[in-house]
Amino acid sequence: MPSRELPFIPSSEIASHDTSESCYVTLGSNVYDVTSFLGEHPGGGDLILEYGGKDVEQIMNDEKSHVHSEVAVEVLEGLLCGFKTDESSLKEATPNKPAETSQSACNGVVKPQNGAPLENGVSLVSPRTGMSSAADLSVATDATQDYKAHKFLDLNKPLLMQVWHGGFSRDFYLMQVHRPRHYPGGESAPLFGNFLEPLSKTAWYVVPMVWLPPVAYGSYLAYLGLPSFLQLVLYWFTGLGLWTLVEYGLHRGLFHVDKYLPDNRVGITAHFVLHGIHHYLPMDKLRLVMPPTLFVALAAPFYKLAHTIFYWDWNVATAVFCGGIFGLPSFYKQLKTYHLQHHYQDYENGFGVTSRFWDKVFGTELPPSKSKKVA
Repeated sequence: MPSRELPFIPSSEIASHDTSESCYVTLGSNVYDVTSFLGEHPGGGDLILEYGGKDVEQIMNDEKSHVHSEVAVEVLEGLLCGFKTDESSLKEATPNKPAETSQSACNGVVKPQNGAPLENGVSLVSPRTGMSSAADLSVATDATQDYKAHKFLDLNKPLLMQVWHGGFSRDFYLMQVHRPRHYPGGESAPLFGNFLEPLSKTAWYVVPMVWLPPVAYGSYLAYLGLPSFLQLVLYWFTGLGLWTLVEYGLHRGLFHVDKYLPDNRVGITAHFVLHGIHHYLPMDKLRLVMPPTLFVALAAPFYKLAHTIFYWDWNVATAVFCGGIFGLPSFYKQLKTYHLQHHYQDYENGFGVTSRFWDKVFGTELPPSKSKKVA
């Protein structure tokens, strides 16, 4: 099921969560359910219970009393359950008159204050990505301020070696790479910073230029060996359907195996090159489609798969392969909109790119977006 959007929680309700059965703490505008962490806190659960239902900003920043590492902050971020508000603001939040709030990001956590969209008093800002609509993906990132705030990657420098030498933990890397940035000016952020840079960029029109001719030729050869054009069309669309399943499996089972990603720089860097950069910079116009080299890497095993399944007839297998390859690049506007929702709303669901059919089958379909365009 898609992840829920986090609610605003009245101060009075937060104060009531001060027991070992249910313990909330606040840090600024953020509310954290730390109940599950009570038994794991190095200083003991009783120390946390002293601050149950209260703000912990002062104690978190008090180095003399208790030093808190970046890991402690990361743990808190994983326990975010809502945003603090007072009762008067919550009553004003109606479908016709949303409360005046806004969003700002601090250490990877969204804090709604003035301007973030609401619906029935519920924030539409996704806590996973810090965004509320596809339009947010194209808002230019202040590279200097972003690096200062998050201590992750400097968009002004080649990204690959920063990931390799960054020493990031897996959890910190995944938290940051799934919070999209947009390179100022709409250009591409440097990846390699050397002669390899052009290999990482591909204009959208290159894909049909490179692949439509061989798809058309392969379809023609298959047609010559089949009894009728109708059979060619039937097998061609069979290939298209087969590709949607393969694509879903790759996207979910390879690119999004976050829990099984090795917690070392080899695994993290490989993830960044294969898919992480696409989530980090989803609106990079020269990295929206796969480079021909990566395209070949996916097309070759798909060719083998088609000829393994339909082994009895080369013409049938080739028609299936051509249909699948035609579907590999997604040109469909509605599907592109759905895929962007995967980026700005919930990256743990919505794995279909060419089709959302398998998302429906496996229960990972994203609901229609409730987001409003923010001016």
